[in-house]
Amino acid sequence: MAGSCTVRVVDPEHASVNGRKRSQRPQRTHHEVADELRARIRSGALRPGERMPTQAQLAHEFGVERGAVRQALRILQSERLLTNVSKGSPATVAPAPDRALTGPQTPPLPTTVALAPRIAAAFAAEHVEIDAVCLTSVSLTLAIGEPLRQIHAGRLKPAKVDVRVLLPSRDIDLAFPVPVEGRGDDWVHDRWLAMRNAQGQVLRHNLLALRATHGIDVRVTFRALPFTPPVKLYLLNNTEALFAYYTLMRREAEIEHEHLEMYDAQGTRSMLFSFQQGPGLRDTTFVEQSHLWFNALWETISSELVLTN
Repeated sequence: MAGSCTVRVVDPEHASVNGRKRSQRPQRTHHEVADELRARIRSGALRPGERMPTQAQLAHEFGVERGAVRQALRILQSERLLTNVSKGSPATVAPAPDRALTGPQTPPLPTTVALAPRIAAAFAAEHVEIDAVCLTSVSLTLAIGEPLRQIHAGRLKPAKVDVRVLLPSRDIDLAFPVPVEGRGDDWVHDRWLAMRNAQGQVLRHNLLALRATHGIDVRVTFRALPFTPPVKLYLLNNTEALFAYYTLMRREAEIEHEHLEMYDAQGTRSMLFSFQQGPGLRDTTFVEQSHLWFNALWETISSELVLTN
């Protein structure tokens, strides 16, 4: 009989590539790493002023590359939950992170930085109520992505969500965006209308999907304004108002291989001011008056809005 040989079966979970152990677990995304670290900061497991583990330690803990850890840390730094995020030393938990983006002492921040964490905080309530006045709902649609991720991860579990959005009517002559010299007016209006409708449809679809996936009672309603709003306003759970000006700028767009100059506002970069109900009379009054203003528009001069071209 030929000489026998021994066959060793290697557990796939512990098989190595280039000497490194390989896990069958799916690798986490940088958003998932950020969600977990954010939850630790919010819960107090990581305290204000405490130094975070090193990027190497976090990469080992979560089973990801250091690049994913750096992306996660930058997200939390943009939300003002972390400071001193660099390659050289561990980051530090920001002072009083739960109040990092609220209160009269908070500096205004770009919408892309400030809105998502405040929307996510609002979704911690059992009944989430969001009212918005805006030009296209781009910023709101982007910001809703953060609480949706946390709901799907099981970290947020609202029972009911009510969202009301006021957008300009398709039938009006917009104050902006408009061409500088009047040429191409139809193209500019159609481009804005397509963006308004597309963003609104995405926002509504993503929220209504929570009914089927998580059994959440969701209502999303849009109404049309007979004017172009010069500001954007977000009202959260009847306790917080986020306010920004639409600042116009002259920029260039291409239409049918020709360059067209237009006046437009980049709402995602607008500086967002935060006001919150509480002991301060100034902030409380602003929130209350903002709700009165929104409800008056909703119940009087606004009309039904259909998100089609």
